[in-house]
Amino acid sequence: LSAGVCCCCAALRPRYKRLVDNIFPEDPKDGLVKADMEKLTFYAVSAPEKLDRIGAYLAERLSRDVVRHRYGYVLIAMEALDQLLMACHSQSIKPFVESFLHMVAKLLESGEPKLQVLGTNSFVKFANIEEDTPSYHRRYDFFVSRFSAMCHSCDHDPEIQKEIRIAGIRGIQGVVRKTVNDELRATIWEPQHMDKIVPSLLFNMQKIDDIDSRIGPPSSPTGGEKEENPALLAENCFRELLGRATYGNMNNAVRPVFAHLDHHRLWDPNEFAVLCFKIIMYSIQAQYSHHVIQEILGHLDVRKRDPPRVRAGIIQVLLEAVAIAAKGSIGPTVLEVFNTLLKHLRISVDFELGDSRSSVGSATFSTGSKESDERIVQNAIIQTIGFFGSNLPDYQRSEIMMFIMGKVPVLGTNSQSLDTSHLGDLGTRRIQIMLLRSLLMVTSGYKATTITNALPPPFLDPLLSPSLMEDSELRQLVLEILHNLIDRHDNRAKLRGIRIIPDVSDLKIKRDKISRQDVSFMKKHGQQLYRHIYLGCKEEDNVQKNFELLFTSLALITIELANEEVVIDLIRLAIALQDIAIINEDNLPMFNRCGVMALVAAYLNFLSQMIAVPAFCQHVSKVIETRSLEASYFLPEIIFKDKCNLPKSLEKHEKNLFFLTNKIAESLGGSGYSVERLSVPYVPQVTDEDRLSRRKSIVDTVSIQVDILPGNNTEDKIDNTEEITFEALKKAIDNNGIEEQEKEKRRLVIEKFQKAPFEEIAAQCETKANLLHDRLAQILELTIRPPPSPSGTMTITAGHAHYQSVPVYEMKFPDLCVY
Repeated sequence: LSAGVCCCCAALRPRYKRLVDNIFPEDPKDGLVKADMEKLTFYAVSAPEKLDRIGAYLAERLSRDVVRHRYGYVLIAMEALDQLLMACHSQSIKPFVESFLHMVAKLLESGEPKLQVLGTNSFVKFANIEEDTPSYHRRYDFFVSRFSAMCHSCDHDPEIQKEIRIAGIRGIQGVVRKTVNDELRATIWEPQHMDKIVPSLLFNMQKIDDIDSRIGPPSSPTGGEKEENPALLAENCFRELLGRATYGNMNNAVRPVFAHLDHHRLWDPNEFAVLCFKIIMYSIQAQYSHHVIQEILGHLDVRKRDPPRVRAGIIQVLLEAVAIAAKGSIGPTVLEVFNTLLKHLRISVDFELGDSRSSVGSATFSTGSKESDERIVQNAIIQTIGFFGSNLPDYQRSEIMMFIMGKVPVLGTNSQSLDTSHLGDLGTRRIQIMLLRSLLMVTSGYKATTITNALPPPFLDPLLSPSLMEDSELRQLVLEILHNLIDRHDNRAKLRGIRIIPDVSDLKIKRDKISRQDVSFMKKHGQQLYRHIYLGCKEEDNVQKNFELLFTSLALITIELANEEVVIDLIRLAIALQDIAIINEDNLPMFNRCGVMALVAAYLNFLSQMIAVPAFCQHVSKVIETRSLEASYFLPEIIFKDKCNLPKSLEKHEKNLFFLTNKIAESLGGSGYSVERLSVPYVPQVTDEDRLSRRKSIVDTVSIQVDILPGNNTEDKIDNTEEITFEALKKAIDNNGIEEQEKEKRRLVIEKFQKAPFEEIAAQCETKANLLHDRLAQILELTIRPPPSPSGTMTITAGHAHYQSVPVYEMKFPDLCVY
């Protein structure tokens, strides 16, 4: 009877329950009853409104079996749920999904590893199903927390630990795939979720054995590797997460990385940090790269008080990030990167000098170690600035060059873009050197179409200012930067080292015809370049490298910018440098004087072969040959040796050891060169920069004369004769105040000679020659009568005063003859 009643009760039960009960065999080892499962699936598809009831009943049975540890029936229930999910896609499936997620949560909450893995596998299958319509009310907070906890499993059995961690990573991957595609459901990107997901993935990525093998763009590991290795699976999930990030949620995905690296102290050493950010930069969309860079800069500001090696680790990570970002789009971050780095450069110098000052009198090992660590920070900053700048497009690189140059502090001025007022002279010098080193790296490989683009006036003037400072290293850096910008055909390596080149053609120097823009640049700014080379040779602290760089500068100007007019100017400059060593008005040491002589010899040897004028080459070769026999210390191969015997004086040397202006003019004139200007000695212009040079005024050392070298042009001298000048004629009329007028006039002439361009002076001389007679008549009211006989004399009458006849060629005027 009881069996009959049970049968009647069973017959009265709802059909969906009967269909669900039938899929469970008596022995769970037999597995799911496939025939009855097909009936249940057909019923669910035919009556989708019953799905929610079927799901609720399956959940009820599963919960009971979990409590009773009947894990075989649990496996059957989850298999049935999976098949129903795959078969049903109607809108009525949503209540069924809620039951399904409830059952998965039950499995994940259990302490049995097999059930946790089972629940994870079911969730992953569900995550791969594309629902017809999204469910915006559904939340996955529990699954994010649970899967993240599984990623940190510390089970005593390594195999179980590995299995649970892999399940947790796959679960996070499923949550990401299920949520990130729905733009209206962005809860997964909220900070509370990212703060769990990202550290969980990074925790497993730290277990990578070979970090170097994983640095680079996304790779494609095989399916077996991803399933068996938690580190590779976590990295793949991390890349996928970042690849789905958008403009609004990028920062939420990146910030937890900083927290993880800080918490686990992974900035020093920073191999794993570099790996993480390389993965980030290669995984995100290129247009979002500047978000990551901004976050790194912001974190650097936050950690600015941390130990030096930590800051150096962050800066090196920034270097790797910008190296990747510079190849794509970095948006408005360029100046922010440089501004922040320069600020931290100043901070690092401040820390270093502060430690030095505090440790005076108590030398300790820790203080010295901290100072060396600060040098690591500074070198990392310089490397980052240089590498970032050198990878920028040319138009942006020009702006960065201007930006860095504007930050270089100049001693003696109040307008310092980079505040170094509290660092003192030593700190300011350190900042100057490091900024110029950064600028040197930025300019490396820069190829401008015209020299005006490479050296615009707003950049050229402040760049040349440090070359006036009494610091050989600063001057070396300035010259090296100039070489980077002037050398557009990569000839600098062929010119390395100062030497007498036997055959310049063996160097295979590359050059193009001088463009019109370059000619215009030399007319406007050539005097600036000559001036700084000239003054650079007069520094007492010059070493061999300074002379080598000065020689390279002259050679590069010759190759890249020299036409006939520039060649004449360069020869005038070389002769003026020779005069520095001979006259020695600046009291230079003998090594410097011989070094300048060797520089002139090396350069004129190079120049004569470049312009290929046989007579010029012969004169230069003869002087060099004579020096090799009688004064070898005037040649670069000898003077720059460690043990070189220096002469006691240079005053007694014969003129055949020197390069003579008249010989050069004669040789070039025969080849069609306009050599008139060779007779005019080179004198550098006086500018405001001389106030910063800490040397005596150039005005005090300038001597206005035609023949600088005594004895060089004795054959060209004219016998002294009595002269009739404007001043002499005025004296006959009015002798009052003549000394003051003459002194003022000489001052004006000297000032004009120093500051006015040569072209202007030449044009003015020509104009004065043409208007000479008119000016005499207007100023002095002279009556000039033609001579009665062809003797070449004239009679001059001023008012009622009568002067005897004098030869015309003896009339000289000081305002003309000095030109």
